[in-house]
Amino acid sequence: MIDPLFAAYLSYALLFAATPGQTTALVVRNTLAGGRTAGFGTAAGAALANATYAAATALGLATVLGRWPGALNGLRVAGACYLGGLGAVGMWRAMRHGARHTTPQPDRADQTALVRRSAFRQGLTLNLLNPSIAAFYLSAVPLFLPPKPSAFRLVAMGAAHVTIAFGCHATWAMVLHGARRALHVPGRQRWLEIGTGIALIGLAARILMQAR
Repeated sequence: MIDPLFAAYLSYALLFAATPGQTTALVVRNTLAGGRTAGFGTAAGAALANATYAAATALGLATVLGRWPGALNGLRVAGACYLGGLGAVGMWRAMRHGARHTTPQPDRADQTALVRRSAFRQGLTLNLLNPSIAAFYLSAVPLFLPPKPSAFRLVAMGAAHVTIAFGCHATWAMVLHGARRALHVPGRQRWLEIGTGIALIGLAARILMQAR
């Protein structure tokens, strides 16, 4: 029978992972631009970042951040700038193709391949710069720990969150991959890329406002 405290943690981790945020926004953007492979790559990169935070927390991340209280806010600013930069680059590419009036097929194929190659790196970088992940492990996870947790318990909780988050992001990729086929028309695709770029920049601006 599953431990009630661990079951409560699983429910909380699912709620945390399923709530759309900056990682979800990046999965959506990359899936629409590069297909399911790009979405899965983004989710995998984010999962590695989550696992990194889980390991860092077990190794004393709280002590390090305690010495630099502004570190989390610095992460928030860096992550917002990175997210906004991705949105701006996507808008620039879309408008550049639109300025040519026609988009040759090799250019579109090259752009899709570029998104797929960079998706993992983008997911990894964005989540490493995501202070909400650090806050999850530093503030939320201890609430679900027994008085003397074993090493196995800590590993299980970290693995559970990484798996749940990857599953949520991969689900977004699978769902949006089907919608991408209907939207994959040159003119419509360009406006979609501009729209997702604006959304990423808007989200970045909101994060920066919260960091003030």
